[in-house]
Amino acid sequence: MRERNVGKCSLFLLCLNVVSSVVMAAAPPTCPADTGSGCGSDSGEWDGEFFPGIPKIKYEGPSSKNPLSFKWYNAEEEVLGEKMKDWMRFSVAFWHTFRGTGADPFGAPTKSWPWEDGTNSLAMAKRRLRANFEFLEKLGVERWCFHDRDIAPEGKTLEETNANLDEVVALAKELQGDKFHLLWGTAQLFLQPRYMHGAATSSELGVYAYAAAQVKKAMEVTHHLGGENYVFWGGREGYQSLLNTDMERELNHMARFMEAAVAYKKKIGFNGTLLIEPKPQEPTKHQYDWDAATSANFLRKYGLIGEFKLNIECNHATLAGHSCHHELETARINGLLGNIDANSGDPQIGWDTDQFLMDVAEATLVMQTVIKNGGLAPGGFNFDAKLRRESTDVEDIFIAHIAGMDTLARGLRNAAKLIEEGSLNDLVRKRYQSFDSELGSAIESGKADFELLEKKALEWGEPKVPSGKQELAEMIFQSAL
Repeated sequence: MRERNVGKCSLFLLCLNVVSSVVMAAAPPTCPADTGSGCGSDSGEWDGEFFPGIPKIKYEGPSSKNPLSFKWYNAEEEVLGEKMKDWMRFSVAFWHTFRGTGADPFGAPTKSWPWEDGTNSLAMAKRRLRANFEFLEKLGVERWCFHDRDIAPEGKTLEETNANLDEVVALAKELQGDKFHLLWGTAQLFLQPRYMHGAATSSELGVYAYAAAQVKKAMEVTHHLGGENYVFWGGREGYQSLLNTDMERELNHMARFMEAAVAYKKKIGFNGTLLIEPKPQEPTKHQYDWDAATSANFLRKYGLIGEFKLNIECNHATLAGHSCHHELETARINGLLGNIDANSGDPQIGWDTDQFLMDVAEATLVMQTVIKNGGLAPGGFNFDAKLRRESTDVEDIFIAHIAGMDTLARGLRNAAKLIEEGSLNDLVRKRYQSFDSELGSAIESGKADFELLEKKALEWGEPKVPSGKQELAEMIFQSAL
């Protein structure tokens, strides 16, 4: 009797074991992305979730108190005849979101995400990439951006480096599928010591050639991933002192570099937009793409005005002594507004802090220009922004992006309200209405010479100058916020 019971018990345990194995095999991996949790596969690639406690972010409206929800950004909602998601075309910056460490000029890194193993290996690069696409999926964003050295480690030779990049890009292509898109790619030409004197403006021919090879490869992989744009940020294209610098020669070299990039873009059939990102200084004392106007002048001087547009970063605008709105308008009226790096700086801190844009008034001004521009496509809004050094929880990555997306969505709603209400546009139109005359039309068409204008001045006498109504304009603007 005892032996029979033991046999039945053994059979029961065996069946239970089989059922448990089947259930475990059928269930999706949900273990946290902790390198010590045993979720890795035999290949060393991650099998678990990177954000197991984070749901897919949904729109819950302005009254929601849930920090992991959208209050203002409703992707499918139409504003001025176009869906919010199409006005915005949001993108996540891989370098800040997945390579940001919290380090600053005065302190060591503060962030250690659970999926990091402390290496810059290919296996780690692939794990970060998987984290990126899970993040995009849960945030509800379709686009991402990267520097070549952010997603793949540099090897001992250029050949090894390119092979590393190819391996990671093959995984990126697989993970993108049909759902996700690359807003833009770029080459990191500022971190490695070889670029301490610049890349396209380096005084060393070997560095210039190496930079060209790196950009060539970065353009190829951007094209392979279906990138809609390719960005040039000249982080060290400038000078520390003119005493040891031939500025004219460096500018000429940079122009030849850009010409070669245009030629190669056409050779490989890449139809994306080439973008230049202005910045005044940091890390160099003076960078050649100082602001939108300087960049436009460079493009015109070297006959490249039809080949490039600008990627305007709000924090760079303030470092140049401008508002983001000014830089966007300068780019727009020159036909050069291609993309926006959505971030902001701190007026009390002197460097590029890359904070998430949280100022609703500034976002409203930004969206006014975007609407005037007819949108940004094939560009978009890239969150070139990072968590504060003191923000170290994984959920903070989501909260920061949600807040940034909501801020720009509020800006869009406010800008649409201003346009539909019409008072601000009427104020501006009335301010210049004296030019809506026969003489004004002649001036604006280039048909009024000084003799004609002198005749009118003598005829009319001392002109009456009306109020500019600045306070009224500010009142109207504030009423929309």
